[in-house]
Amino acid sequence: MIGFLRRRAAIRPSPHPRDERSDAALRSQPQSRPRLTWSRVLIWFMRMIALLWIARGLSYWAAILGAGEAVPAFEDRPPGVQTTIVYFAVIDLIAAIGLWLTTSWGGVLWLLAVMSHLVLAAFVPAAVAINLLMGLIYCALMVIYLGLSYLAGGEEQ
Repeated sequence: MIGFLRRRAAIRPSPHPRDERSDAALRSQPQSRPRLTWSRVLIWFMRMIALLWIARGLSYWAAILGAGEAVPAFEDRPPGVQTTIVYFAVIDLIAAIGLWLTTSWGGVLWLLAVMSHLVLAAFVPAAVAINLLMGLIYCALMVIYLGLSYLAGGEEQ
């Protein structure tokens, strides 16, 4: 034990002591703000879309449960319309969770939900009511998502 203490005492300080001015200068510098990257923009975009899709999914559940002005009642609708409502009630909420968690499967599921909505609106308008403006908004959101994903993927880590 005594040998250890002697060796420890023999350790000399560095010949270049730290400059106190450099420590003070480092402490006085303002903290730099995080850089805005495409990855961050994509994350915020996905979270905003997730909030919108949670509201969409809940609106479909409201139609199933009879909340609001569901005319006719869910039970009185044709089976094809009922199936469509249940499909979107489930897929919209699952896609919203995936988007909020910023997972790749969330983005894929969201794209599937939007494309399903657009295709059903084009070929079976009785099952899904959509106007031209909403169709254009859905297309714009998909283009923005794909563009941000491309830009975020091209960033250096």
